[in-house]
Amino acid sequence: MKSLLMVTTVPDTLSAFLIPFAHHFRTQGWRVDAMATGVSQNVECIKAFDQVWDIEWSRNPLNPLNLVVAPRIIQQVIRQEKYDLVHVHTPVAAFVTRYALKDLNKQNRLRVIYTAHGFHFYNGGELLKNAIFLTLEKLAGRWTDYLVVINREDEETAKRYRLIPHEKIRYMPGIGVDLQYYNPQAVSDAEVEQLRQELGLAPDTPFFLSVAEFIPRKHPQDVLRAFAQLARPQACLAFAGDGFLMNQIQNLAMQLGVQNQVRFLGVRRDIPTLMRAATATILASDREGLPRCVMESMSMETPVIGTDIRGTRDLLKEGCGLLVKVGDIEAITQGMSWILDNPQAAQAIAKQGRERIASYELSYILKEYEALYAEAMLA
Repeated sequence: MKSLLMVTTVPDTLSAFLIPFAHHFRTQGWRVDAMATGVSQNVECIKAFDQVWDIEWSRNPLNPLNLVVAPRIIQQVIRQEKYDLVHVHTPVAAFVTRYALKDLNKQNRLRVIYTAHGFHFYNGGELLKNAIFLTLEKLAGRWTDYLVVINREDEETAKRYRLIPHEKIRYMPGIGVDLQYYNPQAVSDAEVEQLRQELGLAPDTPFFLSVAEFIPRKHPQDVLRAFAQLARPQACLAFAGDGFLMNQIQNLAMQLGVQNQVRFLGVRRDIPTLMRAATATILASDREGLPRCVMESMSMETPVIGTDIRGTRDLLKEGCGLLVKVGDIEAITQGMSWILDNPQAAQAIAKQGRERIASYELSYILKEYEALYAEAMLA
């Protein structure tokens, strides 16, 4: 039986993005295990994987403690389980695991694949941080058999800096979106009406939706300030997500006098319904790999306003959405206003977005990984 270990820093990455991969390869006869901090407490992961392994590491990629304890645990598990492939995701888990296996993979013909969900060095990033993270990736590239990138900027960067040989770099359009689940036809009018009643909105009340964590790189304050600047009392803004900045943004809503027009929904399990009901979605991030919320919104034929950064640019270019500069609150406001004033044109953009997202469909990505795994096993 072929065996695969998926490694991420935290189990949320596994449950949010990688469970479909585990299910697919298990049905193909693979043994698929997972490793992350606290994964044994995650019910979804326990059900999805054959076996789960707990490990402790800091989410700070520069914490030297990551290289003290975790590598020994990883080496012990690998020696015991004798995996054919180790597939690493997220920066901390990816670097520490590759460091731990730098000698074992040569001895045991173990193959290590790294999917970069957005390098920590990028165009527009701080020079010192870019230099540090680029150096770390160059180092870890020596211990990597295949590198998967999910946006064109990272692909060009990986090749320019020769992180690993060009023939070992693979561009894949993300980790896939289920176009059957994220389908406007799969959400009924009754579900939309029920949601609007929950939010206290009339059937004709336009509302903008932001699906993102309340963390600095997502710039929730820009979305809120742009909405306040829109100055349309009949409109609403909803935030779906949580994070340590939520209280700060709630206070800002009161300071701006729009608290009655803004809804803070927390973590939601009905994202397709929210997106189907929304007039448009907004993502104001300064850094992404390939934003899942943008892909989902495009799949639901809901217009998107996004910042002109890697990943988001790949998705929204050529008229599939509205692109604005990072931090340009005025441009976000103008985008909101245009969508409200031009509903037919906005819907045309949304339909074009649904057509674009077809090449990002989950089944297509799974076939790409099947091919990559087969190649790696023969290498």
